[in-house]
Amino acid sequence: MAIRDIDDLPKNAANYTALTPLWFLERAATVHPSRKAVVHGSRTYTWLQTYQRCRRLASALAKRSVGAGSTVAVIAPNIPATYEAHFGIPMCGAVINPVNIRLNASTIAFLLGHSQSATVIVDQEFFTLAEDSLKIMKEKSQGHFNPPLLVVVADEACDPEALRYALGQGAIEYEKFLESGDPDFAWKPPQDEWQSIALGYTSGTTASPKGVVLHHRGAYLMSLCNPLVWGMNEGAIYLWTLPMFHCNGWCFTWALAALCGTNLCLRQVTAKGVYSAIAKHGVTHFCAAPVVLNTIVNAAPEDTILPLPHVIHVMTAGAAPPPAVLFAMSRKGFRVTHTYGLSETYGPSTICAWKPEWDSLPPDTQARLNARQGVRYTTLECLDVISTKTGEPVPADGKTMGEIVMRGNVVMKGYLKNPKANEETFANGWFHSGDLGVKHQDGYIEIKDRSKDIIISGGENISSVEVENSLYLHPAVLEASVVARADERWGESPCAFVTLKPEVNKSDEQLLAEDIMKFCKSKMPAYWVPKSVVFGPLPKTATGKIQKHVLRGKAQQLGPVKVSK
Repeated sequence: MAIRDIDDLPKNAANYTALTPLWFLERAATVHPSRKAVVHGSRTYTWLQTYQRCRRLASALAKRSVGAGSTVAVIAPNIPATYEAHFGIPMCGAVINPVNIRLNASTIAFLLGHSQSATVIVDQEFFTLAEDSLKIMKEKSQGHFNPPLLVVVADEACDPEALRYALGQGAIEYEKFLESGDPDFAWKPPQDEWQSIALGYTSGTTASPKGVVLHHRGAYLMSLCNPLVWGMNEGAIYLWTLPMFHCNGWCFTWALAALCGTNLCLRQVTAKGVYSAIAKHGVTHFCAAPVVLNTIVNAAPEDTILPLPHVIHVMTAGAAPPPAVLFAMSRKGFRVTHTYGLSETYGPSTICAWKPEWDSLPPDTQARLNARQGVRYTTLECLDVISTKTGEPVPADGKTMGEIVMRGNVVMKGYLKNPKANEETFANGWFHSGDLGVKHQDGYIEIKDRSKDIIISGGENISSVEVENSLYLHPAVLEASVVARADERWGESPCAFVTLKPEVNKSDEQLLAEDIMKFCKSKMPAYWVPKSVVFGPLPKTATGKIQKHVLRGKAQQLGPVKVSK
């Protein structure tokens, strides 16, 4: 049956066009042609130059038959070429696949093969990583290997020998590649906004990576929604602490063009680098996983420049931030906005929206409220917590656990070539996050755990996140992660992996472990207290998430906690 309306007016070329973030760049170049767009070390490009460079990139790719249906992989840190690739690649109709630079060669070989990347743009520092990946692909191909076009990006901060080697192996230098393109290339927007713009592989905290496919429509909506919910202004000065290869830099790659802001590239993220960029360039905003906030909070005095010259807005997501870290950041003058999302939702898609009535609350209460994952973004239509047994919404009591689910325009198209995973993840018309949480009386959601990270001890569920939050309050603890360890008496019990602050005397680990357990006893139910504490650095993904599956493996090697005789 046809839907009734008051008219029968059709869409036409004048009143309807596919939504895409690519037009933001054309507008920025028109409105602010001479404003700084991208800054990297001594190099600066204006918005007009950036637009021309992106059109050259699109043109150079198109001349080599890269277009609709092609994937271009980018293996690079936060450098101008990575930023340009977010526009240039889709401008020729192709899909950008930003690859995590901290993955090993065998994983990258899998990603390049699975995505069928026809071209690989690689930073000179990671050329041998790309080369090793291609060797693995060739070995597995049994004589059917068609090598991709290799484009290597030079960087004055790197060893020139690596560049010479790459060029010797037949790679084309990026600037030369751009020269072969037309700065006035007549790029075309997608005909259909459902067309794919990006492919990103999940960080692999869950073993085998899945290829998340995103469309132009979702990228457009998220690029406008992120600045909207964060209160970002036109001309924002944004520091790239978050990797652009992580969910396309949470769509801020495209958002900065919409805002005509300035992108400050940071090749390596250190607390010193962050503080000096704030002092030198007047940074207004940056995004970071909680683990990066922790390094900023615990930076050595000689690496900091305090007090801050102005309020710096920080968006954090990627893992549940411990309230203690949020509290320490706000004391230093950083205003932290807490968001939550996944690769499958274009990055953050919920926000712990700050309420004016919270301003008068004690700081630790504020930090606790702000540690919740919050409410849906403006462009996410539905967010809920549903029972894993019945599929019905859980009561808003802050206690009943369920799975966090989403529905709307900023949910991915699906996983590439993986129908079984798509069937599971989109069951019953929801995107299933795999995160377990509660809904509070005010409607704000709060993550309690990943479904696979929950610890079941003597039949009781223990939230590893809550135990971790308490561990972060201990004065000696720099970082903490809690996983299940087999337990002869209880089935499972919490095992804490802890990195100590540098100034802590580490000579008596037994005494420290006992002190930490005693501290935990004062903060939580007895059965939540870690029965074992292991000291040392924590394994992390490229986006700063702690790799719990590695820690679970270590806990397994420890064997079960014995029944005390």
